[in-house]
Amino acid sequence: MKIAVIGSGIGGLATACRLALKGHKVVVYEKNKLPGGKLSEIKEQGFRFDTGPSLFTLPDQIDELFKLSGEGTAQNGKYIKLDTICKYFFESGKILSASANPEVFKHQCEEVLGEKAKNIEKHLNTASLLYKQTANIFIFNSLHKLKNFLKLSVFKSLLQVRRLRVTKTMHEVNSKRFISNEAVQIFDRYATYNGSNPYWAPATLNIIAHLENNLGAFFPEKGMYSIVEELYELAKSKGVEFKFDSLVTQINVKNKTVDSITIDNDTHNYDLIISNTDVNYLIRNMMRHHPLKNRLTKLEPSSSALIFYWGINKEFAQLDLHNILFSANYKEEFDHYFTKKTIYSDPTVYIFISSKIVKTDAPKGSENWFVMVNAPYNSGQNWDQLINDTRKNIVHKINSRLNTDIEKHIVFEKIGSPVTIEKNTLSHRGALYGNSSNSKFSAFLRHPNFLRKIKNLYFVGGSVHPGGGIPLCLAGAKIVDNEIPKA
Repeated sequence: MKIAVIGSGIGGLATACRLALKGHKVVVYEKNKLPGGKLSEIKEQGFRFDTGPSLFTLPDQIDELFKLSGEGTAQNGKYIKLDTICKYFFESGKILSASANPEVFKHQCEEVLGEKAKNIEKHLNTASLLYKQTANIFIFNSLHKLKNFLKLSVFKSLLQVRRLRVTKTMHEVNSKRFISNEAVQIFDRYATYNGSNPYWAPATLNIIAHLENNLGAFFPEKGMYSIVEELYELAKSKGVEFKFDSLVTQINVKNKTVDSITIDNDTHNYDLIISNTDVNYLIRNMMRHHPLKNRLTKLEPSSSALIFYWGINKEFAQLDLHNILFSANYKEEFDHYFTKKTIYSDPTVYIFISSKIVKTDAPKGSENWFVMVNAPYNSGQNWDQLINDTRKNIVHKINSRLNTDIEKHIVFEKIGSPVTIEKNTLSHRGALYGNSSNSKFSAFLRHPNFLRKIKNLYFVGGSVHPGGGIPLCLAGAKIVDNEIPKA
């Protein structure tokens, strides 16, 4: 078949690779000049910054694509397993360098946070059990095909669903399980991995802890964007054609079957189309008669982000690859994002410094800081004022926690906001993960990977099932691949 893939994000690249391996003729259309979608890079004044996802789990999914291609493993298997997952700075003054070893981590929490080690162990064991018993249903299979629920193995897994505590929120479960506020904050934070609010999102999301704390966090030797570069080169080596600076403006449907796309008023015919586009953008701009439009437009978008890319002319030994400076009032912070649609004056600050591992990402004696706070989706806020105020609050927080004057060390700055995210990636209102997961039925309300009412149209990427982030986008590509036969 002649297949068009719209968008070259991780989901689009992985799908293109898989379908090319099946013998199909695949063409990828990308509106930007380079592949990657949200996972891009900035190179300025000797600094290099990854712009998208920075924490990497389940690297075996990348390796699977290369093994299928007969190419061995990506980067010859050169994914570094981190010894320290993240360094946490709390308002109480406590600092925790969270070990990737669950045994060490639970004792760290007891010694540093005053949390009982057995509570941490129970939480991680529960997350592990639930992931192993339910991932095959909720992550690696379509939720929209009845036959997927009729297998004996799936039936057994469904018996465990009650243990997911879908009627409780993450915070409700975590606040009862742990005795220290710091431990609650650490595990509540996983709601932000899909742009949600831990005080609203279902406790189901607690299984995310298994990926990071039990299986481990990894980092590519050459930085996050190297994942895109490798998948791009793999796709080309298998015959995939790429057309950049090509904005698809319309998906055309005839007799309830897609048959073509429109670019610059030109029509291009295809047997099958894969959309790696944000579905909310798609239904408003490319497919105005989408059968799920009414339902999707009523769902709340996920959160976005405000990011400062700072070139720092100093090295900070007290910081690690991943760092979190927590807010003193987590609930108030999330109320600002999701209810007041603004940014709290004391936001949780994430600092990602890839030059801690990739030394060439910054000049000698310098560091590349990716400084991010969560942000509401764009609903017409005064972003100039909000960015200015938030920057001051971030600088104050960094100076206070690190005992420094960070302003005098910033030699380069670039800013990413919900407005620029929407412009650069076509993510509706700048929402990073499509619609939020702030309800117990959110997993079932995500856009499916195919439509029953329109044939030969499939969907991958962070705004559809199973969700955002590199592992889930790769899982979505695998789901779609399973639906399409070999040539």
